[in-house]
Amino acid sequence: MLIKHSVIIPIKDEEHNIPILAAEVEEVMNKLNEPWELIYIDDGSKDNSLSILKKLQEQMPTLRVLSFKKNYGQSSAFDAGFKLASGELIITLDGDLQNDPKDIPKLLDALEKNDMVCGWRQKRKDTIFKRIISKPSNIVRSRLCKDQIHDTGCSLKVFRKSSLSKIRGFHGMHRFFPALFKVEGMSVGEVKVSHRARTQGKSKYHLFNRSIGPMLDMFVVYWMRKRRLRYKVNEDV
Repeated sequence: MLIKHSVIIPIKDEEHNIPILAAEVEEVMNKLNEPWELIYIDDGSKDNSLSILKKLQEQMPTLRVLSFKKNYGQSSAFDAGFKLASGELIITLDGDLQNDPKDIPKLLDALEKNDMVCGWRQKRKDTIFKRIISKPSNIVRSRLCKDQIHDTGCSLKVFRKSSLSKIRGFHGMHRFFPALFKVEGMSVGEVKVSHRARTQGKSKYHLFNRSIGPMLDMFVVYWMRKRRLRYKVNEDV
């Protein structure tokens, strides 16, 4: 049976959130009445996340689990998930329960006219520190990378797998998917989604991984956009 949708969720130390989110995703995806799979990537968790995922596999035939030997970061987790996925359409979510799976159908509808669709968390339930860091970063990113996306940091996204094959992987790439898609001449849409407060587990958000590091990556993407080959062949010769 051909898989239509692959849902990819990278996690690190999210033992309490895994069963809840898996059940939410299962409820939403089953209503689509199309073959699907759920892929969890354990990015070097130190808690019981991996053992919980293994037990959950016994109850969920749609669940596939990939485990890293150590923490490699979200970009590596997404890349590994993309390569493992069998689905024609790829859906990504954070594992902290802040993304609501009920928004998935809205993004899939918008994907009919795009190669990629991003979630836009208009009413964010983040800490003050996150909001202070994110706002100026989003402004600078949008101006440098010209991606015309309000919230590239939202992990709730949908892609065509055929389009993802054109994107080269690098550390930090997950923050710049819209810009990278546009560099390759592909279309990117945006849909307003809900955002929930984290109730369990600890945020992996800190100054370096959300400001200094991404700023350096931003200039790499800016360089890629400026240096992209844009020639056109004269077809009437």
